[in-house]
Amino acid sequence: MKEVHEIPDKAWIDKVLDELDKAHPDARPELDFTNPFELLIATILSAQCTDKQVNKCTPALFRDYPTAEAMSHLSEEELGRYIKPCGFFNMKAKHILSACRDIVEKFGGEVPGNREGLESLAGVGRKTASVVLSNAFGVTR
Repeated sequence: MKEVHEIPDKAWIDKVLDELDKAHPDARPELDFTNPFELLIATILSAQCTDKQVNKCTPALFRDYPTAEAMSHLSEEELGRYIKPCGFFNMKAKHILSACRDIVEKFGGEVPGNREGLESLAGVGRKTASVVLSNAFGVTR
């Protein structure tokens, strides 16, 4: 017979999150970024890759293509040259370029600051959205 587990209630979850905040008040990703766009791209690149490796690739990428608008004009091959050391670069390039186009076309060039908008972007799931929301927009819950 399967064991049934109850889903914790909001009060318990809030208590656990408060304790984690107290234990790790300065918790943040090791990814280097200066704005929500950079964090989004770096987080997509970090899948199956170390933050250290991502941090080696992104300075040149963000210097040359600092906005979703600028990056959206790259070909997959051009973007791939910047991100190849991060692994899975073909799929990551497709996702990043699609996300950049949607940011430009659907969100006026700005990374959306809500879960629904972020998760609508290619390559962005719940985990990536949570990283961007908490570290770029200060949304903790």
